[in-house]
Amino acid sequence: MIRALLVEDEPLAARRLAGLLQKQAVPFEIIGAAESVAQAVALLQAGPAPDVLFLDIHLADGLSFELFELVAVTCPVIFTTAYDQYALRAFKVNSVDYLLKPIDEEELRAAVAKLQQRLPAAQGDDFGIKSSVSSTKPVVETAPAPALDAATLAALIQQLRQPAPVASYKSQFVVRVGEHLKVVPVEQVAYFFSLEKTTLLQSTDGRKYVVDYSMEQLENLLDPVRFFRLNRAYLAQQAAIHDIIHYTNSRLQTILKPAPPESEGPVLVSREKVSVFKNWLDR
Repeated sequence: MIRALLVEDEPLAARRLAGLLQKQAVPFEIIGAAESVAQAVALLQAGPAPDVLFLDIHLADGLSFELFELVAVTCPVIFTTAYDQYALRAFKVNSVDYLLKPIDEEELRAAVAKLQQRLPAAQGDDFGIKSSVSSTKPVVETAPAPALDAATLAALIQQLRQPAPVASYKSQFVVRVGEHLKVVPVEQVAYFFSLEKTTLLQSTDGRKYVVDYSMEQLENLLDPVRFFRLNRAYLAQQAAIHDIIHYTNSRLQTILKPAPPESEGPVLVSREKVSVFKNWLDR
């Protein structure tokens, strides 16, 4: 049994993660859930100690990084985050595990498999997993993963707060119009959206163009200060967001200009991204 502590300030996201963990081949026990740094500190101090900590970045009372300054965290940590792709490079560089919200079941399964390799082999015996290696061969024990040290955390935070060089972002897109090629500067892009497996560029003058990029690729190519991934289907420039309305269940609806196709329905900010979206606007 792997004891997991969930630190997440979005109740629906916490319930979804807990549900996905219960579906894993390895049994999980959720020993606690916290919505803030203060609650997480209290749970860690009270015990029992978790085998893994699933940690959101933005919490009700601040950034979760503050947790490491208040209490010793000795178990592996898996960050759950709605950060844009550039920010996630910091996690990769520092070899910190993360899951991008909304959490994908396959990605969680891969993270759990990696977690098993990092936990002590003796504990792995309790998972009920049989090794395919003959019992006559010696078992190689895996040492527990080291805690996140201060230097790694400092480098991670610095990279998250440091903007990427401007030169790394696209300044224009080349699109096809009939037999002609047209250059669309980024300043004339209102937003990108996905429609029937096609990615479209919506210009500020109301025209739409097909682009040969996926939404994930565009997140890497565009300045995250100017563009935000509202949900899986929309990536908008701030200037195109003309209004924001409170929607049901703590969700936000954005009014984009030019208006998207009516058939696509309201453009909502993903529930897991609401807090990050507010911070993006209030920078």
